[in-house]
Amino acid sequence: MDHFTDRAGRLWAEDVDLTALAAAVGTPFYCYSSATLTRHFGVFRHALSGIASPDGEAPLIAYAVKANPNLSVIATLARLGAGADVVSGGELARAQAAGVPPERIVFSGVGKTRDEMAAALAAGIYQINVEGEAELFALSEVATALGTTAPVALRINPGVDAKTHAKISTGGFENKFGIPLHRAAAAYALAASLPGVRPVGVTAHIGSQLTDLAPLEATFALLGTLVRSLRAGGLAVARVDLGGGLGIPYRPGDPAPPTPADYGALVARATKGWDVRLLCEPGRLIVGNAGILVSRVVTVKPGSHAGGRSFVVVDAAMNDLLRPSLYGAWHHIRAVAPSGDTMVATVVGPVCETGDTFAEDRTIDSVATGDLVAFMSAGAYGATMASTYNSRPLVPEVLVDGAAWAVVRPREELAAQLARERFAPWLV
Repeated sequence: MDHFTDRAGRLWAEDVDLTALAAAVGTPFYCYSSATLTRHFGVFRHALSGIASPDGEAPLIAYAVKANPNLSVIATLARLGAGADVVSGGELARAQAAGVPPERIVFSGVGKTRDEMAAALAAGIYQINVEGEAELFALSEVATALGTTAPVALRINPGVDAKTHAKISTGGFENKFGIPLHRAAAAYALAASLPGVRPVGVTAHIGSQLTDLAPLEATFALLGTLVRSLRAGGLAVARVDLGGGLGIPYRPGDPAPPTPADYGALVARATKGWDVRLLCEPGRLIVGNAGILVSRVVTVKPGSHAGGRSFVVVDAAMNDLLRPSLYGAWHHIRAVAPSGDTMVATVVGPVCETGDTFAEDRTIDSVATGDLVAFMSAGAYGATMASTYNSRPLVPEVLVDGAAWAVVRPREELAAQLARERFAPWLV
């Protein structure tokens, strides 16, 4: 569910008319709905509400910042009680700037630098998810030099097929992530032996846009067996991070993915008797349907021959929304002020790449030059993956809250883009 609705023949974001908003901020732009963020976080938290640690602590819901790192988005969720799952020093800084308390921050990622480790330890975050034995040795050295101890969870690679797109599958043995399950016990014992390191638990994350709970159930079963085995070997396990990855509906008419309630029931059943504090890392589930990309039609090009494809050229491009080009991902495309008629067209942007294509030969609302279109479900992995390819400025991001709206990242000025560079001294 989202809060982008039709009123009097036009698309609105909560109580803001998107036609008027486009006139005020220009196109293209991202628009996020506070009400949708609030609802999705609340539904997910409610789904886990019956689960508590032995100390009575509720599961830590650490929002995956990589999905949408806008400071206002993070701050909205932080005020609701969300933590943050970060995967870089930059994301750590964003989470801190947005007001996420350090005791609710988890640092994941397969290639942490020593500087990033030091920043995480200086911030006093809740835990660092370690991806390999070499990282354990490096973290031990960094923590010892700082005179502190790093709380760590070992990320396990369970060898489970997530049944999602290959580029966002992270739990198979051929993927770069985590410690293979057969080395997990030895790695945990190693962590317990190192100075400056305190193993507190285990974690697994098998992929993104999961639309089937079976791979998660298999992963949780393996984690449960591992927890029991580690404890039998005299090792303490206080936390289990279940990762994230739940999918959202992108294409109208597709079967609905599992709901947070379905997920919560699975977690309650699968983790019964573990006696740990649970962590989860939802990202797309929270922000995906809370955002759209609004663009204006530049021109409509008829087919070059009878029966040839027609093109709708919009002012957004692959540098603004990369997912269709990168993954072949589907985004529902609709007119902001539909006429009721439809057309078959290939929707493209102005970038000089044939791959700058949002949809091929798709039935869409009929549009003409100057009309507005909205790419739906663009709140996750949209603006965060944008670039300045073709020297195109990064587009603005707008947050709506009821009838109020604010530009929470201004449109980049070309002068600012040029100012970031320097001529080599022999060219001046």
